Amino acid sequence: QVQLIDSGGGSVQAGGSLRLSCAASGRTFTNYAMGWFRQAPGDERVFVAAISRSGGTTYYANSAKGRFSISRDNTKNTVYLHMNSLKPGDTAVYYCAAASATTQYTLWTQVNDYPYWGPGTQVTVSS
Repeated sequence: QVQLIDSGGGSVQAGGSLRLSCAASGRTFTNYAMGWFRQAPGDERVFVAAISRSGGTTYYANSAKGRFSISRDNTKNTVYLHMNSLKPGDTAVYYCAAASATTQYTLWTQVNDYPYWGPGTQVTVSS
């Protein structure tokens, strides 16, 4: 199985930026599509962005389009979430996740699609 460690969270003011990182170990990183999810207090965990195992295909939740960018560096076994123009509504614990992908184009957007999760990193955006 694959182990994930997400990091890079913090406290920023509205309009600021953060870059989250997720380092993977244990199995061949390029076998996995990767995703980012977030969970605010009292809410369900929701999809933010996903990237195929090659990095050639990405998909975003409407809330992330135009502000967030997902990328991966397969030489470093790391996936990133670049977040710009942050809003207080983006405050949540952010989790990276991994799921086996049979093709280089496959990605997943549902929580239940992902068997492997990082411990989460807190992002707090103040107004």
